[in-house]
Amino acid sequence: MPTSLRDNLTSKYFSAAQKLYSKDVRQKIVAYVESYDDIAFWRSIFEEFNDDKYYFHVLPPSSTSLSKGKKTVLLNTLNTDQLGKSLIACVDSDYDFLLQGATSTSRKINRNKYIFQTYAYAIENHQCFADNLHQVCVLATLNDRMIIDFKKFFTEYSTIIYPLFLWNIWFYRQHDTNSFPMNEFNSSTRLRNVNLYHIDSCLNDVRKEIARGVQRLENKYPQHIESVKQLGVELEKLGLIPTTTYMYIQGHHLMENVVMKLLIPICTVLRREREEEIKRLAEHEEQYRNELTCYQNSQVRVEVILRKNNPYRFSFLGNWLREDLKQFLNECELSMQSEDKLINNEGTC
Repeated sequence: MPTSLRDNLTSKYFSAAQKLYSKDVRQKIVAYVESYDDIAFWRSIFEEFNDDKYYFHVLPPSSTSLSKGKKTVLLNTLNTDQLGKSLIACVDSDYDFLLQGATSTSRKINRNKYIFQTYAYAIENHQCFADNLHQVCVLATLNDRMIIDFKKFFTEYSTIIYPLFLWNIWFYRQHDTNSFPMNEFNSSTRLRNVNLYHIDSCLNDVRKEIARGVQRLENKYPQHIESVKQLGVELEKLGLIPTTTYMYIQGHHLMENVVMKLLIPICTVLRREREEEIKRLAEHEEQYRNELTCYQNSQVRVEVILRKNNPYRFSFLGNWLREDLKQFLNECELSMQSEDKLINNEGTC
């Protein structure tokens, strides 16, 4: 068989095979995430996008070692022609979203459409979304009584910490992590002496800490006051306004030093109420013991419920992420159509 004819037939064969593959087999998109803890969160995000054309496979950042973290994930996006077709990276934004290109990592994350980010500081911020925290308490205690209004609380809490948070971001944008480091900001914004029946008192404590912190920075760096104010105007485009600040602060700090400081005592009260109700309604001692044991066996630690909480559908940052994925899949579809069209044209030559 002449070489030219053989090559032509081979080309047509692979074109036909590719055409068949693209239409009849779902395309797998590998999504590298930072660690095992991130897999469940991103899996819940991708689930609604799995269909008869595409499906996502979520993996830790390395298949050859136990290395993890953002840097390891981003290494998977270097020098690969598969990026964007069947490979994406999924990372916590940390401060990189708010830095908007002030560092090399921030530039890469914000400018690469195949790197998806939480927009919030981390997955923990999404898990701590205020609108769903009452549901977390209900699942942990099987008691639906609302002790505090979480949405109202975190609206006020965010408004209180916002001025000091702007200073923290401003210094990080100047590549200065020493003048006002994150741990100092976290120390000022943690909850102390939580009293569920006088919840305003712990907010007042935070308010005093924030006022002292802002005053100290303004006295020490008066030349930067106007720049910090202007930064606040700029960051509004990124969703950071006084009432949403808690979604942008360090996720572990938010979960451990703010949210859990509320949830643990709330769930303790709710469980005690349910146990007292069982005792009051029981007709005899054996029924009381049986019902109490059944209730206690049905409980789940609130920390476990919170870490499995993925209310991203309800937050504006979650909606941004979903819109990014919709756009990505639309581009994948257009690319597939272009390839099919090219194959059909080659087949008719």
